[in-house]
Amino acid sequence: MPRRPISKKAALSHSKVLAVAITAGLGLTSVTGASAQTTSNKKVTVSAAELAQMKAEIAELERKVADLESQSAAQTQAQQQTVQTVQATQAQVAATQQQVQAAEQYARTKIGDTLGGLGGVKWTFGGYLAGESVYRSRDTGDDISTKFSNIPFPGGTSTAPISTTSGATTTYPVTNARNSQFVESARQSKLTIRVEGDVNDTTHVTGYYDMDFLGGAQTANMNESNSYNPRVRQLWSAVDWDTYGLHLLAGQAWSLLTLNRIGMIAGTSEAQLPTIDSQPVPGFTWARQTQIRIVKDWDKKWWLGLSLENPQTAGIGAVAGKGTKDYSSSTATIAAGNNYDELNTVSLNQIPDIIVKFGADPGWGHYEVFGISREFMTRVTPTTADGGPAATSNQTSHGQGYGFGMLLPLVRNVLEFQFSGMTGKGIGRYGSAQLNDITYTPSGAPQPLKENMLLGAITWHATPDFDVYVEGGREQEDSYLTTDANALPFGYGSALLGYNNSDCLIYGAPSDCTGQTRRIAQQAAGFWWKFYQGKFGKVQFGAEFAHATRTLFADIHGNAPTAQDNMLFTSFRYYPF
Repeated sequence: MPRRPISKKAALSHSKVLAVAITAGLGLTSVTGASAQTTSNKKVTVSAAELAQMKAEIAELERKVADLESQSAAQTQAQQQTVQTVQATQAQVAATQQQVQAAEQYARTKIGDTLGGLGGVKWTFGGYLAGESVYRSRDTGDDISTKFSNIPFPGGTSTAPISTTSGATTTYPVTNARNSQFVESARQSKLTIRVEGDVNDTTHVTGYYDMDFLGGAQTANMNESNSYNPRVRQLWSAVDWDTYGLHLLAGQAWSLLTLNRIGMIAGTSEAQLPTIDSQPVPGFTWARQTQIRIVKDWDKKWWLGLSLENPQTAGIGAVAGKGTKDYSSSTATIAAGNNYDELNTVSLNQIPDIIVKFGADPGWGHYEVFGISREFMTRVTPTTADGGPAATSNQTSHGQGYGFGMLLPLVRNVLEFQFSGMTGKGIGRYGSAQLNDITYTPSGAPQPLKENMLLGAITWHATPDFDVYVEGGREQEDSYLTTDANALPFGYGSALLGYNNSDCLIYGAPSDCTGQTRRIAQQAAGFWWKFYQGKFGKVQFGAEFAHATRTLFADIHGNAPTAQDNMLFTSFRYYPF
């Protein structure tokens, strides 16, 4: 039977039914029997053939949806593979970078391996080669390092008696008072080696060696071969713990009381003066000696240090007096023994010098204060009336000192001011002038001498290649006066002891220049010109003029004569490292 054509109205109904069927096929609605209900509650009749056609169309749509889902899954998998490829590439780049860094580290430390260090040890060489000269208007017989107490007076005997009763004498080099001196020297040339290694990120180990050629054994001279021995300046090791802010040092280094530029860590921050003379301007407090030092820092801003340092009694002033002594002999030194030159002496000491220092770096300038405690000992044999040799005993006394220092950047990187001072008893060895530490009491015990020292210096960094400096300082001792067993004057330096300086300034006078040194002062000015700085190192030239004076204690007539020395230094230095 021929099929009757579907009307326009029936076609519209057919499309709606198809839509319903599609949604039903997709699980969005349902169709029962051969009819479906529209939103207008009108029934639509669908034949079995039409329903089959709609199911086929639904199946095709489901296939397309499945294809789309498959394509989406493939794209997701491709993206994941791309991410994995990128991550693998990044890991390979990181591994390559580590290999490059390891190779660079090996290259940097290869010299350490060659010299016996391990792979993580860094070696840094420093120092300079120096060709220097000094002219002195009065001959002190010194090399590039000036001994200020050697500045001669024109008059006085070479061995002048201070007191015939005490038997004490003092020596003055008379014949060179009118002689000038010119010396050329390369002996201030020096070599430094710094070795550094990291135990971990917060624990660091450092070793440091600093040497020059200014040592002078008793047999050394410059007659022909200039046979001077090298000299150890510094030789120490240190451990730094960043986590705890602790710094431990053992070995020979600058004394803890030496002024620092910043902080309190050895080897990098000592505020050394720019002077050419290897003996700094009087008033500069310093020493280089063996020590055990522990330092604590708080945020590298506040510092507290304790150091136990090698003791020596560096100067012993002869006593004088009109009375008698209560001892037949007293000494603070003995002949040097094994590993020393036997022509020298070493002092009697039982405990180390103890130094405590506090430092601050608040943001502008560096500031510090310190204290030092010292002990002196003498071996005393009393007079026969007091027991003689059988009653020989050790006598001790205590010395101490207090000091301060500061370094101020008046104009940052351009103008710098340095100022320091120290006062106390028995502190002579810690000053550049090396005045006496002690004298003796009437019983032969050591008597620390009072002393004070001051230093001021300004450095102008005119350009990156040119520095100008001006320095001045002085060290001065007080006299010591007491009475002996007979109530007569006894001591050191006082006019009441009978000194006579009337002939000190008369050239060739045979006597009457018996006073002892009270004060050493010096003013100096100089410059450094770094005329080459490049890949071959640094070369610089410097010149300095210095005026030094040595003044004696006043005698019974009020005479306190002064001997002067004008000095001109030059230096040519090459820093290859």
